[in-house]
Amino acid sequence: MTDSDRSALYQTPLYSLHEQARMVPFAGWQMPVQFSGITQEHRAVRDRVGMFDISHMGKFVLTGQRILEHLQRLVPSNLRGLQPGQAQYTVLLNAAGGILDDLIIYNQGSTETEGDRVFLIVNAATTASDRQWLLEHLDANQVTLTDQSQGTVLIAVQGPEAIATVQRYTETDLSTVGRYEHVTTSMFGASAFVARTGYTGEDGVEIMLDAQPGQTLWRSLLEAGVEPCGLGARDTLRLEAAMALYGQDVDAATTPLEAGLSWLVQLDQAGDFIGRSPLEEQKRHGVPRRLVGLRLTGRNIARTGYEVMHDGHVVGHVTSGTLSPTLGYPIALAYVPPSFAKPGQPLTVNIRGRHCEATVVKRPFYKRSPSS
Repeated sequence: MTDSDRSALYQTPLYSLHEQARMVPFAGWQMPVQFSGITQEHRAVRDRVGMFDISHMGKFVLTGQRILEHLQRLVPSNLRGLQPGQAQYTVLLNAAGGILDDLIIYNQGSTETEGDRVFLIVNAATTASDRQWLLEHLDANQVTLTDQSQGTVLIAVQGPEAIATVQRYTETDLSTVGRYEHVTTSMFGASAFVARTGYTGEDGVEIMLDAQPGQTLWRSLLEAGVEPCGLGARDTLRLEAAMALYGQDVDAATTPLEAGLSWLVQLDQAGDFIGRSPLEEQKRHGVPRRLVGLRLTGRNIARTGYEVMHDGHVVGHVTSGTLSPTLGYPIALAYVPPSFAKPGQPLTVNIRGRHCEATVVKRPFYKRSPSS
């Protein structure tokens, strides 16, 4: 990459603190792919605690009147019961029921000055298109969108020791913040948004701060011995937890029913929304393909785009694959017809001309123990 190419990429407010990281371009940003090494970072999150600079994620603040009612028309999940302090993972859909993006909606309640306040975190690669979609479909007379995607820090602290580690920096009792709940508190004399969410399959929080206190938090966590982690470990961790990566495992040509996200589609509660009719059709007649988990034999790693075979015929394609650092064997996600989606189904994956044995398994591949 040339210097001019690098200068065209955005830098997070933590960029100057990543001297030890190997940097790569990702979704228009310069991002750390690894610090000490992917396996070491992965294991730190599974065993102790690690942290990620995810400041590149899209961050929208919606203020105004009846915001959840407006958003309800854009997602298949029921938002009517989403209380202040709670969050909802869901998807934006196009008219064909395809996934434009997956996102988290945080209800921050109401104030006399702003009215309702809702915070959205979306994927970095779709920030601009999501913003345009929202502006086109929300009533500008009732809802104001503020884009905070640049200039703010977002740090994910993940692992069994995450809550105890972050607790040192705030007087708010984080143990009272449940899974998919959030709170606005204070850290280093500044306002901090703390959500008990993450993308690793472990317990943890995601923290949003302005640039200066965000840099202070990152330095403080480093001094406390928290392992800095890059995109590489983030990918292996989320894949073990069978969490979809937008643009790879799900996209605008994929419906949530095909992607194993049927729990987000609440047709009996969500009312009318964009993409409802195609999803109703798939509910009635079945989906043409399903996203499944695969366990491969030996050290055979299935990469994105590899063919999934049965009796010598191509029946699907791999979307994500890796050698699981936690489990010690190769895992993958792939789309196959429903007739091949049952756990225990034997398949093969074409890996550079070799047909390597694979078996459909239940997802997630890894699930943390309730006590951890």
